[in-house]
Amino acid sequence: MALEFVYSQPVKIWFGTGRLAALPEVLRDLGAARCLLVCDPFLRERAEGLRREIPEIAAIFSEVEENPQLSGVEAAAALARECGAEAVVGMGGGSTLDTAKFAAAIAPEGAEALACFRGERPFPATRLSVIAVPSTAGTGSEVTQVSVVSRGKEKKTINNPVFMPRAAIVDPCLSASVPPRTTMNTGLDALAHALEGYWSRNHQPISDLTAIEAVRLVLANLETAYRDGGNMEARTNMALAALLGGLSFALPKTAASHACSYPLSEDYHLPHGEACAFTLDSLVRINADERLEYLCRAVGLRDSAELAERIRYLKRLGGLRTRLSELGEVDVDKLCRDCAAHPLMNNNPVRLDEAALRAMFEALA
Repeated sequence: MALEFVYSQPVKIWFGTGRLAALPEVLRDLGAARCLLVCDPFLRERAEGLRREIPEIAAIFSEVEENPQLSGVEAAAALARECGAEAVVGMGGGSTLDTAKFAAAIAPEGAEALACFRGERPFPATRLSVIAVPSTAGTGSEVTQVSVVSRGKEKKTINNPVFMPRAAIVDPCLSASVPPRTTMNTGLDALAHALEGYWSRNHQPISDLTAIEAVRLVLANLETAYRDGGNMEARTNMALAALLGGLSFALPKTAASHACSYPLSEDYHLPHGEACAFTLDSLVRINADERLEYLCRAVGLRDSAELAERIRYLKRLGGLRTRLSELGEVDVDKLCRDCAAHPLMNNNPVRLDEAALRAMFEALA
């Protein structure tokens, strides 16, 4: 069979310790004289310091929720219009980057956020430039066209080119103060991105290469970053792993682990990374084939069974939940139904219907 694929990655990436200092240069690169800085609440003080140093920062929005709400997106977009922003800088975790992307897409024309959210009308042709500055090593959102936003309990993962950042500043120093549990959650999210991008039905040679290196970096550095948050070598390698993980799934898209993560987050309140990790080792065993065995050998493991055990070890080390019994009262029928219905399930190399998912979850009881 002839090899055919399309690869595109339009984000200019600025990577390295202390790279946040390049923000004024990046703004000049984009021709943005004024910007809105969207940040995590606990980064507000850091953001105020940047505002004193960088006159292009016209306003700061820090009312970002852990699961970003459409109301927050609308408030950020309104502030961007009010301050005359020509760009939106998102500095924080995945929730902040998702908020910044969506706000930048609707701000210029004051588009109705709800109609765009529900797909009732297209996003405007005009948008503000986005500069993504991740503070956690996990989401890879700085190089993807995805925004995950909720309206009450209605949660949507929207994949649209309007959300693709123009630039990304990846500065490992920003992750140095991230707590151990968050380090583990986000690190396992990066691992899920890489593995799912690799085994996605839509995988391709370039994303395969970034996935293999991302997996290697996570397995070699996540435990150290968890145990010693001040270890900048481990933090730098995890930041690179998260970036490469984002590149790994940006085009192929994720698969069953993420399909299962959304019901686990929505109904049982697991943080996103923990929800992805909940089924990841099970899916390594389910999806094991010649390609996955090749990846395992390439990253220094014996086989996929060792990879599954390594993931399980990291989950236990981080105190993450690994059994359904730890989630409270679980409606297994609904959980399997919701997981099977998620569109990302179609990307998994092994077809998983409700019966197959029930068998997987019952083994995790």
